[in-house]
Amino acid sequence: MRNKSFYVIALILFVYMQQLHAAGGVFQFLDLPVSSRMAALGGKNVSLSDHDINFALLNPALLTEKADNTIGLNMANYLADVKFGTAIYGRSYGKNHFAVGVQYVDYGKFKETTEYNEIIGEFTAKDVAMSLIYSRMIIDGVYAGAALKPVFSAYERYLSFGAAIDLGVSYQNPSQLFQAGLVLRNIGTQFKGYYADVDGQHFEPLPFDMQLGASYKLKHAPFRFSLTMHNLHDWNLRYVDNNRSLQDYEREDLIVDFPFVDHFFRHTVFGVEFLPGKNFYIAASYDHRRHQELKMDGFKSIAGFSFGGGIKISYFQIGFGISQFQVGNSAYLFSISTSLNDFRL
Repeated sequence: MRNKSFYVIALILFVYMQQLHAAGGVFQFLDLPVSSRMAALGGKNVSLSDHDINFALLNPALLTEKADNTIGLNMANYLADVKFGTAIYGRSYGKNHFAVGVQYVDYGKFKETTEYNEIIGEFTAKDVAMSLIYSRMIIDGVYAGAALKPVFSAYERYLSFGAAIDLGVSYQNPSQLFQAGLVLRNIGTQFKGYYADVDGQHFEPLPFDMQLGASYKLKHAPFRFSLTMHNLHDWNLRYVDNNRSLQDYEREDLIVDFPFVDHFFRHTVFGVEFLPGKNFYIAASYDHRRHQELKMDGFKSIAGFSFGGGIKISYFQIGFGISQFQVGNSAYLFSISTSLNDFRL
């Protein structure tokens, strides 16, 4: 009976992924970095499991007893003065681990004009998602987790809401030197579209993502390396710019020599951490897809690179991260977290 249920679920997920193969989707804010450390590691890491509760917002299986009674707060200054942030709190009861989180984006105020550019008012745009997370160790070193995420979006008078779920597993070697994770993110749908047409509500897919990652810490050196593979359900992630000619892409392929290599690395995010002690870290990462899509011809660019660091001061873990998009266009993230157990709460 269990085998039959597994195959049915696998078939449903396969059909779902095929439908999303070329989809853009709504609620893209669900893919924003959830913390400064996550941003420093490229915005995607599904394998690291330590005392950082924020990682459970990306892979629910990373929620363990290490994050019991821990709270995390994260704020970001994104591009064009967009503000976003997350908050999460977790508790453990025996072998069962729970957390509740929220993610928001405030795009600010916009001027409302007529077609003749006459200002007639202002409007705002906001996105909000909640996360209800559960995880449990299923066998020694292996955790399974799930998250239910109600999503609400309001752009001027246009409203939309829906729901998504994340399903993940993680593995932690007893030595804590090797960790791995797999997650299916944003499986869900809109319940109400932003608008309706003659056929009824207009629905769009959510930004589904299948991610697989591993992290390894050197035994006799203070370095940990991470590799995360994303969008594994969609091989071709190359962005097609309609302003470029086919000849431009053919020349780019000739420069790359091996288009297969470019396709492969667009699915990867490489991260490294310097860990001289338990209370301090420095992190850096490289996202090849972001670099390829945001680099400017004729200019050297560090688009796709991210950096950050963190330090524990008293009972508080404080972190800062920066993600580079283009020259003069960076996202800055600030995080603070603490265990309420330290305050005997």
